[in-house]
Amino acid sequence: MLTLTLCRRSILLAIFLSLFISPLTFASDKAIVTLQGIVMALDWDKKTIVVNERSIAFDQNTIVHNQKGSPIPRENLRAKAWVYIEGAKDRARKKIVAQKIYLLPKYIDEKEKHRYPFIK
Repeated sequence: MLTLTLCRRSILLAIFLSLFISPLTFASDKAIVTLQGIVMALDWDKKTIVVNERSIAFDQNTIVHNQKGSPIPRENLRAKAWVYIEGAKDRARKKIVAQKIYLLPKYIDEKEKHRYPFIK
């Protein structure tokens, strides 16, 4: 009886440790970030956009899309516009770099997300 209880505890401990260590082992330096919000500020010189009080960098690889997903010139970005951003969180530099920016007509709630296939 005592060995059975000890065996169960060791199995539970092994499961707990594997669940705890696995995410740390397979964590990467970059994580995908998505967010939707209003552009609060846009600085072309610093190549940053502020959405939901979060500063997000963009570079020459960032692609701007319209609400249908077609690429458009990045000059169409402006303050007070609704956007959906897909980016990579660079933990080494502690910043988010936008990979894709989609201009939206308004806030897209759960009921309307099926109309915008790029929103995950």
